[in-house]
Amino acid sequence: MTPILADSAAPRSRTQRQSILRQIMSMPAGAIFLVFVTLQIACIAGALAFPDDFRYLSPQNLTILMKAVPVLGCLALGAGVLMISGEFDLSIGSVYTFTAILMATLVNAGMSAFLAAPLGILAGVLIGLLNGQITLRFGLPSFIVTLGGLLFWRGAVLLYNGAVQVRFDPEPAFSGLFAGTLLGINAAFIWIILFVVGFHLLLHRHRFGNHVFATGGNPGAATAIGINTGRVKLIAFALAGGMAAVAGILATARVGSVQPGQGAGLELQAIAACVIGGLSLRGGRGSIVGIFLGVLLIHTITDVLLLLRAPGFYLDMFIATLIVLAAIFNHLIERRGLA
Repeated sequence: MTPILADSAAPRSRTQRQSILRQIMSMPAGAIFLVFVTLQIACIAGALAFPDDFRYLSPQNLTILMKAVPVLGCLALGAGVLMISGEFDLSIGSVYTFTAILMATLVNAGMSAFLAAPLGILAGVLIGLLNGQITLRFGLPSFIVTLGGLLFWRGAVLLYNGAVQVRFDPEPAFSGLFAGTLLGINAAFIWIILFVVGFHLLLHRHRFGNHVFATGGNPGAATAIGINTGRVKLIAFALAGGMAAVAGILATARVGSVQPGQGAGLELQAIAACVIGGLSLRGGRGSIVGIFLGVLLIHTITDVLLLLRAPGFYLDMFIATLIVLAAIFNHLIERRGLA
């Protein structure tokens, strides 16, 4: 009897492991979670095996990662909600720079940073609403409207302040709140965790989130059941613009200055993080956890390449490959869901 029980226990354990793996893969962010965990295990193993050559676990490197993640994370959260609703915003990189320079110049003119920062966020929200109004009122693709916005606000930065760096010297309380540390953890990283939790509750535990998914998945059916899809998309555009401004505040508080061209390309990285995190390019599918894991994965790959002293263009190659593979994987999942 004992050999029979032993033989039957092994297949049962394998079946249980397969069942757990299948459950993880069925989750909205399951695939990206497995990729991220695998990459972290490989990085930690490499750091333990070669502590002098691959300093992934060094306090300095972890601090750099915690400072880098929040900026792209804020941009990706706003862009991700908008993508789930079925729209895009390519202007968030320019809005990020414009609102940061607006805040910095107001502070340099004598305004408190605690007043200038909300005005910068308000400007980002208004720009997002403008993008949404133009898109919805004239029935234009948001890709085209916000591409124009990208160029317009990039030019507005040069018109407003010229091609010069703007220093940002707020009161110590503001710097401590957004660029200080708490129990050894960077304040900006704490902020992005709070935003991830807040957006998760908004999108997955609130009625507004259901409306966002319905609007992006099937606008006609959403309208038929009484959802104001235009209002949902306007709110999503406003969130994208507002979070771009928040990203600018965090970056400016950390560095202490704003460069006119520092936001170039961030909009594409934000969309890339969303796609890698499992969002559908057609809208209606995705998760906040997946977006955040996509951001972490991009920064982890960037960090690994820097630690390995790889040429800069390697990063573009890896990210480009990852985007295409993620898009293919998402498409296959969608086809399986429709089958």
